[in-house]
Amino acid sequence: MKPLTWNKSSIDFSKIFLLIFTVIILQSCDSQKYNFAISQVVPAAEGSVEVKQDDNSNYEIDLNIARLAEPKRLTPARKLYVVWVQTEKNGDKNIGQLKTSSSLFSNTLKSSLTTVTSYKPIGFLISAEDDANIQSPGGQVVLRTSH
Repeated sequence: MKPLTWNKSSIDFSKIFLLIFTVIILQSCDSQKYNFAISQVVPAAEGSVEVKQDDNSNYEIDLNIARLAEPKRLTPARKLYVVWVQTEKNGDKNIGQLKTSSSLFSNTLKSSLTTVTSYKPIGFLISAEDDANIQSPGGQVVLRTSH
């Protein structure tokens, strides 16, 4: 049996490179990143939101924040954090409650939310609230993306 060998002349590396480069560029164009501005309420908190539009014209949201103080430590104390998508035509819409945890190897609080919305985002904010089902930000806004 003859061993399998590669013939360099049969592989067009420039076409492979162009294909890979095109795929990477197309994927990066589909997402937008929003960074949260430094907060006067929780200055140690840092985070961002990545938004991708899917095939159904919905927006996939992946929000991650580090070092966001527990809402019960705020003044006044609150029960939870709510994430709001800011829209051009529909105002601020509640898209969910932040989940907060620390890992086994680190005491750093990490907060996240992954969801899908039909609203086109122009920004995001996080408010400290006592009720996760409210329809408009009623508590203290702790983080806001910069436009």
